[in-house]
Amino acid sequence: MDSTRESCVLCSEVGGVLLVQRAGYRIVRVEDPDCPAYLRVIAEDHLREMTDLREPEQVMLWRVIAACERVLREVVGVDKVNLASFGNMTPHLHFHVIGRYEDDRFFPNSVWGLPQRESVGTHALVEDQVLTAALELRLP
Repeated sequence: MDSTRESCVLCSEVGGVLLVQRAGYRIVRVEDPDCPAYLRVIAEDHLREMTDLREPEQVMLWRVIAACERVLREVVGVDKVNLASFGNMTPHLHFHVIGRYEDDRFFPNSVWGLPQRESVGTHALVEDQVLTAALELRLP
């Protein structure tokens, strides 16, 4: 294992509560009290960018991200979904799929922006088993 992979938190740790693990990726729920509908799609291989994948793998990963968005909208009932891929702090290909509520602490700002209100915490966390089952039905 090279030193970059050894020092990568997404290679050495799950990166959240594991919901789905398949060839090429895993989906985790991020434990964040301000964002109860926060999923992360993490590439299995230690790659930096989407274009490091072959085209069929890119298409598959986009379908996985879309399935996560559908679950957040249809099962969790969020008002909006934010998608992000930075990798500046953790240079391992991963996507943030963040369900947003109009009354969440940061809305309409990004969840990494300045808070707009005190945390209201009125949105219940959907059970992991429910999220996993809903994802399994929608994944390619």
